[in-house]
Amino acid sequence: MAATTSLTDEDLQAVRADLTAGKPPTVWFTKAAVGVPTGGSAKIISLDDSWSGEFIQVKATGSRDTMFCSPGELTRVRPVRKRAAPAAKAVVQAEPAAAAPPVAAASDIPYEPAPPPPRQQKPAPVEAPAPAPARATPARSRQQPVEVVVTLSATPEGEWTVEVSNGKRRTVRPTLVQPGDVAKAARSLPPAVTEAIESSLQAARHRQVERVERLRAELEEAQRALKELSG
Repeated sequence: MAATTSLTDEDLQAVRADLTAGKPPTVWFTKAAVGVPTGGSAKIISLDDSWSGEFIQVKATGSRDTMFCSPGELTRVRPVRKRAAPAAKAVVQAEPAAAAPPVAAASDIPYEPAPPPPRQQKPAPVEAPAPAPARATPARSRQQPVEVVVTLSATPEGEWTVEVSNGKRRTVRPTLVQPGDVAKAARSLPPAVTEAIESSLQAARHRQVERVERLRAELEEAQRALKELSG
């Protein structure tokens, strides 16, 4: 069986061309993939422009969730499935037929009167067997839930980002979040959370105040220029 090869640069170029044409290509997971069965299939949804690390977004067959993988975790080579060995045919040897016993002559058989026919008896009623209780159909095995981690990060200037990890897979890359949304969410959390992020929220407020002052100054300058043009 040929060795499974990971995605090469040529494969990635072909994948990008298929995505541009609206045809999500099919790939298979290699042994390097974690948390998914080796040889399982998936569809590539998108490619990150960074082309480094886990930048390939895929959706595994039979799942609604997406995940990010690296080129070493995927391959375009379809895995070879092992076929079951055919059952051995049983060989039966015919045994030689036993010799038939000699047939006695009619004159050698003593005469015996035939016995009277037996009296017919009414058959006893047969009770129908009770129906067997229906067996409960076992519930289809469900996928074991994994841990979901949501991480909020803030810069010293008060800019916030959020990322989500599903088990060992990062399903949402760092995405910008408005500080106002973070402040709203903090109000429904314990007070200790609000106190811990208050410094970052204060930095965001200060930055917005500076922006308002700058815009107000620009507006006043524009109104003054308009007044001078109007005479």
